[in-house]
Amino acid sequence: MGKRKSGRDLHGILLLDKRLGVSSNRALQEVKRLMDANKAGHTGSLDPLATGLLPLCFGEATKVSAFMLNADKRYEVTVQLGVVTDTGDAEGQVIQRMCVPALTIKELNTVLQSFIGVIEQVPPMYSALKHNGKKLYELAREGIVIDRIARKVEIKDICLQSYVEPNLKLEVSCSKGTYIRTLAEDIGQVLGCGGTVIDLRRTASGQFSINNALTLAQLQSMNDDDLQSAFIAVDAPLMHFPAVLLLNDQAKSIGFGQPIFLMPSSEEVVRLYHNGQFLGLGERLSDGKILPKKLFNLNKIEL
Repeated sequence: MGKRKSGRDLHGILLLDKRLGVSSNRALQEVKRLMDANKAGHTGSLDPLATGLLPLCFGEATKVSAFMLNADKRYEVTVQLGVVTDTGDAEGQVIQRMCVPALTIKELNTVLQSFIGVIEQVPPMYSALKHNGKKLYELAREGIVIDRIARKVEIKDICLQSYVEPNLKLEVSCSKGTYIRTLAEDIGQVLGCGGTVIDLRRTASGQFSINNALTLAQLQSMNDDDLQSAFIAVDAPLMHFPAVLLLNDQAKSIGFGQPIFLMPSSEEVVRLYHNGQFLGLGERLSDGKILPKKLFNLNKIEL
C-alpha cells in the first residue's frame, strides 16, 4: 500500500518573491509547509544568489507547470566587469581579474545590441543539466570539466539601466533556457575584460509579474483565508488557448476520455469548461473532433 499523502488538497498558483540565499526547492518547501499542502512544485529554478519571481504550483496546477516553464522570462542583473569566476557569479571562486577599459555608453549599447536575437550559449558547468545521469555542478565540484553542446536561446531585449565602473546594470528579456550567468560572461568577453553576475532578480515569467508576488514573510503574516485568496486559478497560464463551453453530454463524454464533435475551427488546442468549471485541455483531431488532452480534477477544490 502506498504512503498516504499528508496535508490539504490545494489547487492553484502562488507567486513567491524568493529571497536571497535559499534554493528554489527550499523556498518551495517552506511555503508548502506553511500552507499545509500535500502537493506542490516550482516552475523555473532560481539560483540561491538570485531573488525574485518564483511561481509555485499546488495540486492540479502542477499539470500546467510545463506551460509555465516554456514562458519567456525577464531579469534585472548587475554584472561586475573585470572579474571572472568559476561559477559565473559572485558565489564562485575568482579565477581571473582584468583591467576594465574606458567604455562609453554608446560602446556598451553597441555590444549589448549584438546579443539580441537567437544566439548560441554553452551551458555552464555549474548547472543542473545532467551528463551520464550526474548533474554538471556535481562534476564541477569534483574538478571535472566536460565538453557541453551549445544551445540556441533567444534574447528578446537588453536594456542598459546604468553603468558605474565596474558594475553594469541590465534588464534582460529572454526565452526559456537562457543562462544569465553565461550571457554576462559572454558580454564581458566581447568587452575584453570578463564579467560575472553579482546580483540577479527575476521580474517576470510569462504573464506573471514580480509586482504581484509575495515574500515568505508576507505569507507568514497572513491568516488562512488571505493565504488561500492569494492563489491564482489553475487555468490562468492557459488563457492563450481559446475557451469552449460544453453541454452536459459533451462534458460527460470528455470526463470518460471520449472525443466529442465541435464546430470546425483552426485551433488545435482549446480550454474546456462546463457550468463555469474548468475541465482541462482538448486537442482537435483531423476529423474535427476534440479529444481530451489533459484533464483536471478540481471537484474538491478548497480555494
